[in-house]
Amino acid sequence: MTKSTKAKLAYQKAYNAKPENIAKRVKNNAARRDAMEKGLVHKGDGKDVDHKKQLDAGGTNDPSNLRVQDASTNRGWRKKNPKLYG
Repeated sequence: MTKSTKAKLAYQKAYNAKPENIAKRVKNNAARRDAMEKGLVHKGDGKDVDHKKQLDAGGTNDPSNLRVQDASTNRGWRKKNPKLYG
């Protein structure tokens, strides 16, 4: 496993401390907690609670906007869209 450089760790710390990223993380965690209460996901099951319309694009935590996906599917879309997240 490769180790992160000090510069990268400092950047990640600053990025994660931004108020907009904190708010997004709070919403994602709330969606995960709700799905766990409903029995849709469990700790360590390799599943993610996905927002059909992303929070960045105005999506909400409304149940109609949420779905459970395999973690690799949910996180792998960036590789298919390098122009968006290159």
